[in-house]
Amino acid sequence: MQATTSDFYYENGFIVFTETYHLKRGFCCKNGCRHCPWKKHHSGKNRKQQNK
Repeated sequence: MQATTSDFYYENGFIVFTETYHLKRGFCCKNGCRHCPWKKHHSGKNRKQQNK
């Protein structure tokens, strides 16, 4: 899979994957990604949010 600029953007030093990227990848990683099209599969907040 070739990543393009529509697949991600930078925010506060982090790479944020877009829904387009997740759909190309084809599965949920269960990390609570912001733009995940499979949000119902999330088991909770992502690691960064849990550490707050």
